[in-house]
Amino acid sequence: MSILIQQTFTPVDGTLYLERELASEKLIDHTLNRAIAAQKDWRRVSASERAAICKRMMERLVENAGEIGRELTWQIGRPIAYSPFEISRGFQERVNYMASIAARELADIRPEPKENFERFIRREPVGVVMVLAPWNYPWLASVNAVAPAIMAGNSVILKIAPQTPLVAERYAEAFAAAGLPEGVFQFLHIDHEQVAACIKDPRINFVAFTGSVAGGHAVARAAGERFIGTGLELGGKDPAYVRPDAAMQATIENLVDGVCFNSGQSCCAVERIYVHRDIFDQFIDGFVEFTKQYKLGNPLDPATTLGPMVRPDAADKARSHIKDALAKGAEALIDETLFPMSREGTPYLAPQVLINVDHGMLVMTEETFAPVVGIMPVKNDEEAISLMNDSRYGLTASIWTEDLDAALLIGDQIQTGTWYMNRCDYLDPALAWTGVRDSGRGCTLSKLGFDAFTRPKSFHLRLKI
Repeated sequence: MSILIQQTFTPVDGTLYLERELASEKLIDHTLNRAIAAQKDWRRVSASERAAICKRMMERLVENAGEIGRELTWQIGRPIAYSPFEISRGFQERVNYMASIAARELADIRPEPKENFERFIRREPVGVVMVLAPWNYPWLASVNAVAPAIMAGNSVILKIAPQTPLVAERYAEAFAAAGLPEGVFQFLHIDHEQVAACIKDPRINFVAFTGSVAGGHAVARAAGERFIGTGLELGGKDPAYVRPDAAMQATIENLVDGVCFNSGQSCCAVERIYVHRDIFDQFIDGFVEFTKQYKLGNPLDPATTLGPMVRPDAADKARSHIKDALAKGAEALIDETLFPMSREGTPYLAPQVLINVDHGMLVMTEETFAPVVGIMPVKNDEEAISLMNDSRYGLTASIWTEDLDAALLIGDQIQTGTWYMNRCDYLDPALAWTGVRDSGRGCTLSKLGFDAFTRPKSFHLRLKI
């Protein structure tokens, strides 16, 4: 039998970074059986102890955040100045929060007392959870499911994107060091066909997927013949609205970061901005000048603030969106020669700011997933609301204003999973992370984040007949 190899090419210089063997059918079968066997005992461990083990896993990873960050830079191209923080900030914050509420939120739910009866609802683990995680934020996107699923008493099988195989392996090492029983967490390096077969396998009880809309449809199709749950966090085309009373400089700096961080490769990156026409010119001037301060270069250089995109074809897609906009009358405000490493045929792409854009252009309607943004003037709140809602996506949206009442009033009218005021591109683990329309379905994080990984079981006990 031939051995299939999965290769990871680094966007840093295009060389082969590492290789991994794809799992054999025998290994997949063994992994699934092991997950079932391990979960039978794991579910009997208290929620507080399960949470404590997850915290120890997190602490182990935080201790090694520098080394893990360097690996991440080689795998996806994020600047080394930022990559360790995915572990030491966001990952740590999410595990700590979910661990802090696990025992309370997973406790039995008891209705009002009733004479001669003992009644309660128990949150039972669903069983074996398969987590399909992406490369762009491999730690953050995976932990949203991995940690609460394990805290809830399930076993987990992680399939990470081929671009970041080391993430799955580091998880396994950290869980083992934390004292997690063998088989409760496992990983598989498998291809799309093998993933589909696993989803169809009766030993898998829930699938948590983060990725593209096309990938979400593939997961839904594979699960369609079974009565299992799926959590689908998909794409975004997230808008921002800048009102006349916004704190100008702080708004500019935050929105440029929302566009450019991780080279724009975030499902909740800011991809379109609507600015009140009274401040449009001032905003554009400041936005362009601040964008020009970014340094595109080798991500292993600590001075680099903008790294390459993950692959040349990802940069090519962004360039095609820019070309489409220009052909339809848009104006590009960033001179690409200011970023010498930006060259066609490479993953290195200069940031771009486009004006004279409209919703007939790809850059304002389809996910660009790059440090590229289109900016439009609007005459009032009503026009901004209409344009923000003119999308098949709905993951996050933000408003930039000093008027809380206006932010609440407008937020109630925006079709989105998360509504921000004066911030963007951030997940608060105390709040539900969810999307609408083509941004997916389901929910992770917050007190609601355990619901997908448990099922209610009612105990209705009459004490005396």
